[in-house]
Amino acid sequence: MTRGKRTIQTAELQVRLLREGIIESTHRVQAVVSDSRGRVLSVAGNPETSTFIRSALKPFQALAVANTGTLERFGLTDRDLAVMCSSHQGTVDQARQVFNILWRCDVEPTALQCPVPLGKRSPLEHNCSGKHAGMLAVCRQCNFPLSNYLQRNHPVQRLIVNKMGELLKMPPEEFIYAHDDCGAPTYFMQLGQMATLYAQLGSGDSLDMERVVRAMTHHPSLISGDGQFDTELMRFAEGELVSKAGAEGIQCVARVGQGLGLAIKATDGAKRAKHAIAIHLLKQMGWITPTIAETLTETFMTLGNFKRLEVLGELAMP
Repeated sequence: MTRGKRTIQTAELQVRLLREGIIESTHRVQAVVSDSRGRVLSVAGNPETSTFIRSALKPFQALAVANTGTLERFGLTDRDLAVMCSSHQGTVDQARQVFNILWRCDVEPTALQCPVPLGKRSPLEHNCSGKHAGMLAVCRQCNFPLSNYLQRNHPVQRLIVNKMGELLKMPPEEFIYAHDDCGAPTYFMQLGQMATLYAQLGSGDSLDMERVVRAMTHHPSLISGDGQFDTELMRFAEGELVSKAGAEGIQCVARVGQGLGLAIKATDGAKRAKHAIAIHLLKQMGWITPTIAETLTETFMTLGNFKRLEVLGELAMP
């Protein structure tokens, strides 16, 4: 993500929490816009900043389902594919959709190795259960063992990391990995690489990625849930944007059909900061209308009667 040996570096963005107009807290945020060829088009901060992609990886983990014939063999629908990409709220409808995947693949819910959330009764209610069900479905399709599907060198995890290597044109062995909170591998990569992945997701250059995009944009309520950022943004965008959050301040968005991707990282991991920056930048770039931006601002940047968020800074050309 450099030009020659010169490192791209521009001013970071700031999000301020104002209590009755007085600054109470400040968040630092970096953001990158890339095209599907990996070229950095605009940046705030440093596109080579590296961090874990966390749950923003889920649409690419779901590609293992889309490109192995798993959907066709088990009669899985776009709703099933959508919940595989989700960080859902564990609602009855969402958990039932995850169960449908397992039922069609003849896999017991006890095979899920994501934790049972606090106060819940089943791993089906975990926000990553759809991703895990997708991995188990691929295992059933390809005759991979079910018991150790979360191990880094398991065949289903190799399918995922090999695809990432193909998309980013780098050897899979070079990816640094760690376990996400749900137990599955997640990967340490540059913000510019995340933006490139999302640019490719929305480019329309791959039938498998097109199907993932269609599933997410047609069924946004399964991706996070009513009132949650990803769901509300995709509802308002009506098929023009794909949005997927990751923990610790990660937010990624693809501009569908245009091969452009946005990756955001709030340095302190604050969810409110990444939402504020996403709204600010999407409006700045013309990816959402001022009316949509105003509605999202009311929901995600107005924090009660006395508090609101404001954003300072803009993307710059590298």
